[in-house]
Amino acid sequence: MSGTKISKWRSESILDIYNLSFAVFLFTSPWLFAYAQQNARIDILVSSAAVAVTAISAILAYANWKEWLNVLLGAWLVVSPWVLGFAHTRAMHFSIGIGSAVAFMAVTELLVVNYPSAANPPPERR
Repeated sequence: MSGTKISKWRSESILDIYNLSFAVFLFTSPWLFAYAQQNARIDILVSSAAVAVTAISAILAYANWKEWLNVLLGAWLVVSPWVLGFAHTRAMHFSIGIGSAVAFMAVTELLVVNYPSAANPPPERR
């Protein structure tokens, strides 16, 4: 090896892997479920690519802002059906469901990283 240091695996990275898998599913959903509206297809493809890039970068080098970006992307996926006019379609259900899951995973990782004592309480003394 040429002196490169491989970073230590963080146990919280599994939440980013979940977000990456959500993004991959959301990215393939326009082909799997044949969305009729073009603006829904474009929004879902762009948003899922952004979530995937953010998740991969958080896996490689964690930073709080990357998780906050995933929270914002998840929130955008939740409100985008009404903003872009594809409410009450099949795409809306996937956008809201995956957006909620992405935001939840990002908030969970922020809480676990920033408040480790809540996630790992000290052992009780007798």
